[in-house]
Order: sequence, then structure tokens, then C-alpha cells
Amino acid sequence: MSNQPESNHTAPEVDWAIFFPAVIVVLACALPLMIFPEAAASLLVDARHSIMSHFIGLYLIVGLAAVAFCAWLAFGRYGHVKLGAPDEAPEYSDAHWVAMMFTAAIGAGVIAWGFAEPIYYLQTPPLGIAVGSSASFEWAHMYPLFHWGIIGWAIYALPAVPIAYMLYVKRYRTLRISSACDGLLSHGRRGAIKTIIDIFIVLGIVGGVATSLGLGVPLLSAMIATLFDIPDSMPIKLAVLVLWTMLFGASVYRGLKSGIKVLADINIALAILAIIFVLIAGPGLFITDLTVNSLGLMFSNFIRAATWTDPIDNGSFPEDWTGFYWAWWIAYTGMIGLFFARISRGRTIRQLVLGVIGWGCLGTWLFMAVMGGYSLYLETTGSLEVQEILSTQGMSFVNALVIQSMPLGNITLAMFTLLSIIFYATSIDSAAYVLASVCAKNLPCDAEPKRWNRLAWAALLAIITAGILQSGALDTVMSMTVLTSVPLIPIMIILCLSLIRWLKKDFGEATKYRQIVLTQEQLDRSNRSTQNS
Repeated sequence: MSNQPESNHTAPEVDWAIFFPAVIVVLACALPLMIFPEAAASLLVDARHSIMSHFIGLYLIVGLAAVAFCAWLAFGRYGHVKLGAPDEAPEYSDAHWVAMMFTAAIGAGVIAWGFAEPIYYLQTPPLGIAVGSSASFEWAHMYPLFHWGIIGWAIYALPAVPIAYMLYVKRYRTLRISSACDGLLSHGRRGAIKTIIDIFIVLGIVGGVATSLGLGVPLLSAMIATLFDIPDSMPIKLAVLVLWTMLFGASVYRGLKSGIKVLADINIALAILAIIFVLIAGPGLFITDLTVNSLGLMFSNFIRAATWTDPIDNGSFPEDWTGFYWAWWIAYTGMIGLFFARISRGRTIRQLVLGVIGWGCLGTWLFMAVMGGYSLYLETTGSLEVQEILSTQGMSFVNALVIQSMPLGNITLAMFTLLSIIFYATSIDSAAYVLASVCAKNLPCDAEPKRWNRLAWAALLAIITAGILQSGALDTVMSMTVLTSVPLIPIMIILCLSLIRWLKKDFGEATKYRQIVLTQEQLDRSNRSTQNS
């Protein structure tokens, strides 16, 4: 069997062996949530609590292992391996690359959580810190930076490297993530195992995206209700979902360069303007001081926070927050790994890893620090009873009312509403693009999947989100991610081992002090060796 099975002369098709099972599972999850919302939601929540109570240590270990592996990739022997031909320049400029990377990976999650997450931590502080103490405010601002920081972006960077290596060094003509596992899988068992891997990748993406939309739709609905001073309701939420489906359906229909890239560029500009506006119009000095303090607190307690399971008191903070966040990042690894790899042609392994972690952390830290700092400022000064809003109206209205409290009130809220719409559209159309790619065969890495396939996944994401909205509970939204993340952990391990074997076979003991590329002769020899393994 060739490791480049897609022929140049075969038109791209849908792989029904992946598409049908994935669609069946998605509908099997969505329909019970719509028909029996309470019972289905209870089942999801119970499953999530069971997984986290038994395997929280595993998730924390996976997070630290991802950081260690990325450090080895960036600073080890193979950091200068180029993901492309010797004279090949990066396909996208740094600005476009960062914009697409950040907006596709994060979406409006930073808005959904940015203002509200620190307030949750004020109510249930970690590490036995007293509620209402000065320390509880400091740690409440620090923990979002930790959860949206180095470990999360390392989890994203980890699968991107073997997938990019498969595409641009091994020169596979496929966008299937399972093909990046060829370095480890034995020749005789590749077919069935790779199909299973791709199905789990699809389900992980759907679970992660459903969580994002399950948070995003109520967020935008609350913003619209606050902006126009009307009651929030399910019809508004469904109208928001339909609007989003049409928007990201149109974007993904246009494709990667003409649709997703344009939205990403607009989005990153709006995000930067939002951060600058809050710093200038709000308590900029307070936010700056708090951020500097939080960075010091995070780095000095990094290992402690990354390994805290609360084994004696058996509190739920590690499972409810750190475990959930690592599961959310892991669930997205298939989508983000393939998307990052697809846009990183012409860069070295070191540039890819450090770019993802460095630029990713910079973006999320800035947003979470500024928005979370503003919420804490309102709470500490009594300008707005943010904790009471969270307890009585939920996190979506925390965001809407905190934003409305800024200078220019409704104008600012309208700007953040627009930012949220485009942020989510960029993230979800990227998901539909990747889902369609994974469910395609004979798809060259420089081509795009069939348009109806992309639109089908945009519609399916909307359907499962509609099911989640019926429950109306944050626990249900968070549970979807945890359940779909479980099978992604062994797949991440397989990807790492496959990459290591490929690197050793292709480059051996090559020096790390120069850019390294494979010649065509070396590639052919390596491919023959792979086929005979």
C-alpha cells in the first residue's frame, strides 16, 4: 500500500465509511437532547462527573506531557526541519497566519468566559483560599490566564506538527489526520484503525464545537436582549443559531482563502480594538497592575496548579475547571491540528510550535486579563454587583451587563456583539471545513472538500447545538466536551510516536543548527521503507 493513496487523477469524494457513522452518532446525541432534554442532560452530566472523578490525574499528566513534547520539538534536534520544500516560502504571511490561527482556535470563547470566569472563581476559590479574601481576587484573575495559556496551546501545537510533517515533508496527498499515524501503525492494520481514528476525530470536533456554540448562542442572545431591552427567550436563541449557521455556512462555502481568511483578518482587528478600548476607557492602571501580579502568581505556581487534584478535601475545582479545560482543548485537537498544519506550509517545526504557543498565549492572556480585570474592578468597587448577576441571571448576562457598563454603553455592547458574531463564525466555519476534509477521500492537501459536504457539517453542528440549548444548563454544555475528549488522548499519543519514528528514519542524527529538508531521493527511500514495514 502506498502512503500516498490519493491519485492526482481521482476526483475528491465523500468517504461514507467515516461520514455515515459520525452523522449517526451526532444525531443520536442531538435528538434525545431535543426530545428528552432533562433526562439526556442528566445522563451527560453524570458521565462527565464519573470521567473526571476517576481520571483527573490523567488529564493533568497529558497537559504537562504536551508541554514537554512541544519543548523537545522546538528546542531539540529536529527543530529546524522545514515543513515544505527547500525554497518554499510560508504560504501565508505572519499576520494572516496568526489571525487565522487565533480566531479559528479560540473563537468568541474568550468573550464568553472573559468577563465571567474570574467571578466563578471568586465564589469557589481554589486551594482552600477563603471566599472574599484579597487572595481570592488575585487567584480569580490568575486562573483564567492559566487555563487559557501555555498548556492549552501546547495541546493544540502537538498534533499540528505530525500532520504538517505528513503533508509537507512526507508529501501525502490527503487531509486525513489518521494518515499522520502511519509512522507507528503496522502496514496490515492501517485501514480499519485509521477509519476508527477519523471517526473519533470527527466526534471530538463536534463535541468541542457544540460546547463553544452552546456557550456562544446564549451569550449573543443575552447581548441582543440587553441591547434592545427585550426579554431573552428560546426564539431569540434559535434565531441567533440560524443567523450563525447562514453566516458560517456562506463563509465555509466560499472556502479557506476567500472566506475564512477574510473573516479572521476582520476579527483580529476588532479584538485588538476592543482590548485597547477597555484599557483606555476603563481602569487601565488597575488592570495592568493586576495582570503583572497574575503573571507572577501563575509562573511561580505553575507546576502546583498543573498537578493539583485536591486529594484530601476532594473538592470539585480541579475536575470542574482545570479538567474541563484540558478536555476542551483536547477535543479540539483534531480540528485545530489539521487547520494549523494546513496553514503552516513553509515554516520549520520550531516556528510552528513557538508561533502557536507564543502568539496564542499572547492573544488569550491579553484578552482574558483585560476583560477579567474589568469585571473584578466592578466587583471590588461596587460599581456593578457582578457576583449577584452571575448567581441570578447566569454567565451570559454577566458578559452583556458588564460590557454595557463601559463608556458609551450600548454602542460598546453593539461592538462586542459584532465581534462575537464574527469570532464564532470564524471558528465554526473552520470546524466545518476540517470536518468535511476528514470525511473526504482522494482530497489533495491543496484542495478543498466538496461544498455540499462543508454545508452539511455546518447544518449538523447547528442541529446538535439546538439540542444542547434545550437543556439550558452550563453543565450539559461542558459535559459534551469531556465525553468526546476521552478517545482523543490515545490518538494524541499515536501521533507523537508516529512523528518521532518518521523524524528518526528521515533525518537520523542530522544537526539541529541549520534548516533541514528532505531531498526527493531521501523521501522516495523513506516511503519505500514505510511501505515495507
